Amino acid sequence: MLCLFTSFLDSSGEICGCLENMFVSVALLILIQSVSVTPVTVTSQNPRVRVQEYSDAELSCEFKTEIDNNPRIEWKKKDKDVSFVYFEGHFRGPFEGRAEIDGATVRLRRVTQADAGEYRCEVSAPLDGITLGETNVTLAVLVPPHTPSCDIPSSALTGSPVELRCSDQHSIPPAVYTWFKDKIPLPIHNANATYTVNKFTGVLLFQTVSRTDTGKYHCEARNDVGPPKSCEATHMQIDDMNLPAVIAGVVVLCLIVLLCALGVFYAHRQGYFRRHRGRSFWIPQCHGVAHISSQNLNRTEDNQNSGYSHTPQDPQDFKHTQSFML
Repeated sequence: MLCLFTSFLDSSGEICGCLENMFVSVALLILIQSVSVTPVTVTSQNPRVRVQEYSDAELSCEFKTEIDNNPRIEWKKKDKDVSFVYFEGHFRGPFEGRAEIDGATVRLRRVTQADAGEYRCEVSAPLDGITLGETNVTLAVLVPPHTPSCDIPSSALTGSPVELRCSDQHSIPPAVYTWFKDKIPLPIHNANATYTVNKFTGVLLFQTVSRTDTGKYHCEARNDVGPPKSCEATHMQIDDMNLPAVIAGVVVLCLIVLLCALGVFYAHRQGYFRRHRGRSFWIPQCHGVAHISSQNLNRTEDNQNSGYSHTPQDPQDFKHTQSFML
């Protein structure tokens, strides 16, 4: 304003020069403000990747830099420890030979459960004002249902609790279960039902079974990845308890136990459980009767075998001599 005011007092040429300088300054200011600074930025079009097992997976990573046209690209996988996937222009470890990179986007071939996890794409641009950018990509490897393992009893008694189990340990996400009786699905929510079904654990529980629960049962596992799978149907027979047969069995068992006890008592009275047992008998002698046991006979025979001998006697003295030795 001061310049304009003084310009009116000066010549017309000076007025034009002041206006020209002012326009140049404004143009430079607008030009400086219009210049934008673009630091390195890293993004992903699909930060959560879900693919079926043994198919290919694409881990998207896109970047923009300010100046550096040849930034350094690295991929890492975050497990218990951080490991390199792509480093210094090469794939590492289990990814070598079955992965390729386009720009910063990685494509994995025939992924398995070992490939599932969280990955990080890092872009380093040393020439930029902001030198490092990164983004995370989570890979979920999905598995269709496998044939479930079913535990179905073949028989049960009325009034007893019965539990049927169904399990598939391989499907991802975890399968949900449906039970069938005679090829008809059992409803989960039924106010008049004598059973409960947990579709997440696969347990079919009867608090008390009745004869009407007899039938063929099988279980089906399903998730959103592949077709459902079922186990083989098993017939479960529910019978009434045979009370007379149970009583007869208990009586027979008691009689067997009683006979065994009597046998043991009799054997103990007869001395079968003593450590040394032998027969005893009486032998007449010259001056009376002597009590001899078979144990003493054995010891006498041992002494004879050890080298002891006696003078042969006449046959008529044999009985007396034999009695003396005993």
